[in-house]
Amino acid sequence: MKIKLFTVAMGLALTATAINANAQKKAYTEGIATISTSMMGQATEAKSYFRPDSAALSFTAGPANIKVISDAKATFMAILVDVSIASIKKAAVLSPAEIEEARAKMPVLTFAPGTETKVINGFNCKKVVATDTKTSKTYDIWVTNDISLPTTAIAKYYQGAGGVPIQYTSFQDGQSTEVTIKSITEGKAPAGTFGIPGDFERITMDDLKAMSGGGM
Repeated sequence: MKIKLFTVAMGLALTATAINANAQKKAYTEGIATISTSMMGQATEAKSYFRPDSAALSFTAGPANIKVISDAKATFMAILVDVSIASIKKAAVLSPAEIEEARAKMPVLTFAPGTETKVINGFNCKKVVATDTKTSKTYDIWVTNDISLPTTAIAKYYQGAGGVPIQYTSFQDGQSTEVTIKSITEGKAPAGTFGIPGDFERITMDDLKAMSGGGM
């Protein structure tokens, strides 16, 4: 399992539920967003749990169950890897410097609202063209004002998009992936979703990279 998988997952965790829309038609404070994306060329469905103070992105990759958890102030982030067939339960906790480095690599976007509209998975969306001021690359994103979500992951680069992105590009550490929100359900996450279970060994990101390079 390559480390690119984890960097893409970190990017998703920092963007999937980190948008604060202006519209108040349906305001979610705690719930689950089901998203579709791809990681290392493989179609992936993930669950993004959110509440005002925390976020967690959960998905499977081969035999591994992976979860990325973070707090609202972006002072804590961890990647949990559970491979039951190999009796592996590891939680890589990022240092403050690693978190800051990840955020510094994110794009700085400006937004130009368009006139095109379409319905995506039941959400009324409008097209917005995002331009990365660092690279001048442009990205078509589709946002909705049907809902609002808490700013639980501090993904600043989409907060000026004029709505909640439903179909968009996620970025992390030079990697990008296309994301579509399939549905959002209101409700509390299962107990322990936003924490590290006691039976997980805490390791560093360097440890996780070494494990990944070793073919975990």
